[in-house]
Amino acid sequence: MNDYYGHGTAAERWDRARMFFDAKEYVTAAGILDELVAETPEQVGPRLLLARAYYHSARLGRAEAELSAILERDPAERYALLLLGRTLERQGRAAEAAPHLKLAAAMGGELPD
Repeated sequence: MNDYYGHGTAAERWDRARMFFDAKEYVTAAGILDELVAETPEQVGPRLLLARAYYHSARLGRAEAELSAILERDPAERYALLLLGRTLERQGRAAEAAPHLKLAAAMGGELPD
């Protein structure tokens, strides 16, 4: 990673990663977030944004791994369930995606048709 992007406090790097994510520079954001997650793997926010950056940059295997790690720590993380379902769908794994999507919908108060 470019030294410029990786310097500073964790809070400064978090802000920088969010700035790149918002600018749709997902690969750069993921590079910054990857280091933050390595430093504090228990924090859901950076890990979830990293998974989103991987998803948007079509690195679906990495997104799946990050989302699985989040759900291992917090099985009730609704957005991680939703994004994992969408990640699996995008990989052509609809049958695996369905339970995650149904659970996310139920947690959001959506009733089945």
